Amino acid sequence: MNRPHILVLGADGQVGFQLLRTLAPLGEVIGSRLDGATGLKIDVCDHAALEGAIVALRPRVIVNAVAYTAVDRAEEESAVATAINATAVGVLGKLAARYGASVVHYSTDYVYFGSMGRPWREDDPTAPASVYGRSKLAGDEALLASGADALILRTSWVYDWRGRNFLLTMRRLLAERDEVCVVGDQIGAPTWARMIAEGTALALAQTAGDGFRFGARSGVYHLTCAGETSWHGFAAAIRDLTGAACRVTPITTAEYPLPAPRPADSRLDNGRMEAVFGVCLPDWELALRQCLEESRAA
Repeated sequence: MNRPHILVLGADGQVGFQLLRTLAPLGEVIGSRLDGATGLKIDVCDHAALEGAIVALRPRVIVNAVAYTAVDRAEEESAVATAINATAVGVLGKLAARYGASVVHYSTDYVYFGSMGRPWREDDPTAPASVYGRSKLAGDEALLASGADALILRTSWVYDWRGRNFLLTMRRLLAERDEVCVVGDQIGAPTWARMIAEGTALALAQTAGDGFRFGARSGVYHLTCAGETSWHGFAAAIRDLTGAACRVTPITTAEYPLPAPRPADSRLDNGRMEAVFGVCLPDWELALRQCLEESRAA
């Protein structure tokens, strides 16, 4: 019996790399990389090539882990960010609807701004304050309007033991310096890419019997590790778990100005994901510990 094809766009990224492992039990996973160094090469902004790949592969599920994530650079490269994070996502949704594929797409805490005094829920008002956040929200809206059977999974503070991210930056700085200053007045949940991939696989597994059709379960969900901390707290935990002797000093957002505004409160309520799919990710500190252990064994 032929196994269903699962196409992972952005397999060279943090989440995409982990998806290649976690989705393998569910079907024949085909990973595409923008550089084409190994495997399939698909540029999501080349809409004709994207359609050609979907026609040729006939995937049952398309998992889109492609994103423009250079948050500060996006303030000057809004056209590029919009092309990748918004336009291409809308096109992908229309193609998926046309050729009968379901879509899983990843979004971000940056679609929210300000604070509700509690973790954000999926039906709370969005108000992105950066080009990156606006481009991601536009992609969410385009996918929802495309007619595709889709899950949009919003997450936050993503890291892994490979790639470019806060964890790896902090590990380097903690080893090089006597003191690092880290913003302490922004709160959220650091989320290991492996946990996102495993949560995705668990949700998809529940729909396998329905041909990976989401039906009434289509829509927006939050998917982050449990618990909360600040960027300073995250950095301090990395120091403690790696045995670094560096001081980690909290500073305010105002003391560390950046081109793109950051959400002060990035906490996301994962209740809907747990209620509908039974998926609940572990506490961020446990996940961080597991990530560091895996990095040592790699």
